[in-house]
Amino acid sequence: MLELHCHTTFSDGTLTPTELVDAAVKAGVKALAITDHDTVSGWDEALNAAPAELEIVPGLELSTVYNERSLHVLGFYPDREQLIPPLAQRLEGRKRRAQAMLNKLADLGYPLELPDMGEGMAPGRPHIATMMVKAGYVESSRDAFDRFLADDKPAFVQYEKFSTAEGIGLLRSCGAVPVWAHPYLFRGGRVETILPELVDAGLMGLEVYHPSHTLYQVDKLKTLCHEYGLLMTGGSDYHGPNRETKRDEYCGLNRLQVPLALLEPIKMAAVRSSEALHDKLQAAMPLGALT
Repeated sequence: MLELHCHTTFSDGTLTPTELVDAAVKAGVKALAITDHDTVSGWDEALNAAPAELEIVPGLELSTVYNERSLHVLGFYPDREQLIPPLAQRLEGRKRRAQAMLNKLADLGYPLELPDMGEGMAPGRPHIATMMVKAGYVESSRDAFDRFLADDKPAFVQYEKFSTAEGIGLLRSCGAVPVWAHPYLFRGGRVETILPELVDAGLMGLEVYHPSHTLYQVDKLKTLCHEYGLLMTGGSDYHGPNRETKRDEYCGLNRLQVPLALLEPIKMAAVRSSEALHDKLQAAMPLGALT
């Protein structure tokens, strides 16, 4: 009944925030996080669309790099005004990355032009895959990834250098609760080896429940949370129905039945983080500014 990892059309989801809210209500979700890649632009529409029985959790999924591999960090309850300026830089980096992939595709004989996606929209590989399908270059988005866009394929381009420690630091500086997204999907090292370094950088939680995690991995992540005093989160990583088949091919909303009780500790941590940030900012003010 708790969904803490969902995407909308503001990044690589196929449903608008309003459509996602409607789908969540129908699926019995009680609390829904909007966690688009590197943008918070979907929050307002989701909040306006949500009925009283659905709580909207403001969040995002930050793209970082660790050991030359992509590592995503979820951030919950950030201070929006503090986060937007640095996020604008991340969005520009996403646009440059998308254009670099299009340049590679053009060199391979598959020219495409990145459309104007609007302010606050985060372009990604799924958008390019959809463009390739529409152009008739591939039969499906899966085909586009398998042949061109997946890691180490000929049109792949890594994210611009933004380390995981920097990403965690950014989220903490905005009062957010940073959580390592789908840890066992990471391909740049062992979770158990990397985790101490991320905890030292300020990581506050692990996404324990995820469609890609086996029962063994879920149990392992629970143990690590207890060992390091980390919060547990979970979600379907929902991106909406496949653009071509119109079906939920990965994991549907509320399929994991993540306990709603996990949300309250995250809220409390966000409050403490926000208060600590406020105290830090006040302590840094010139004495005259307080009078």
